[in-house]
Amino acid sequence: MRHQCRVPQLGRPADQRKAMLRGLTTQLIREGRVTTTKARAKVLRDEAERMITLAKEGSLASRRRALGYIYDKQLVHALFEKAGERYGERQGGYTRIIRTVHRRGDNAEMAIIELV
Repeated sequence: MRHQCRVPQLGRPADQRKAMLRGLTTQLIREGRVTTTKARAKVLRDEAERMITLAKEGSLASRRRALGYIYDKQLVHALFEKAGERYGERQGGYTRIIRTVHRRGDNAEMAIIELV
């Protein structure tokens, strides 16, 4: 039984789920918006906001944590340069989830997640 286990499984083993979320987070920070399922978007929101919070801190330790998570090294450096001026006055809520039409193949709920 999975009572009180609040980690969304997303239908994947743990290693595949973590790799998928790392890839989606990298793509979201690079492109600014990603179209995915609603369940993945909700999990992705936590990871993306954690990376932006690390970038706002700007310390060496937080930069190393971000480099260990995001796939692109140059993207991490660009994020740390621009996060302070873009999100300096915000206390969270760096992403927005917009629900879209259901996917045609399996009728999954789709959503667009974008950086504010």
